[in-house]
Amino acid sequence: VQLQASGGGLVQAGGSLRLSCTASGGTLSNYAVGWFRQAPGKEREFVAAVNWGGSTTSYDDSVKGRFTISRDSAKNTVYLQMHSLKPEDTAVYYCAATYSFMPTIARHYTYWGQGTQVTVSS
Repeated sequence: VQLQASGGGLVQAGGSLRLSCTASGGTLSNYAVGWFRQAPGKEREFVAAVNWGGSTTSYDDSVKGRFTISRDSAKNTVYLQMHSLKPEDTAVYYCAATYSFMPTIARHYTYWGQGTQVTVSS
């Protein structure tokens, strides 16, 4: 399966963005999907994940209450809705897919999208 992440951009602190992860060459609902982010000079870090059925989600503490992950099986897409954005949310955001149960560790994901830049200005 190939993943395409999109929806990034430049936004002021307190603003919102919605990222999309669209799959081709496979059915995304067969996979758990995670979002990760990587800021310059930092390790890639877990943001959120959703299980294959969409019934279970997981979030890093830094985004709980501000970000929501969801999936639309009809569109073969997983979304990351981000509200109350902060400058520290600035990073390249990646989506990834795996047959495993919603892992929070990057190396447990098999398929990766190319990343989309999110920049939050203060």
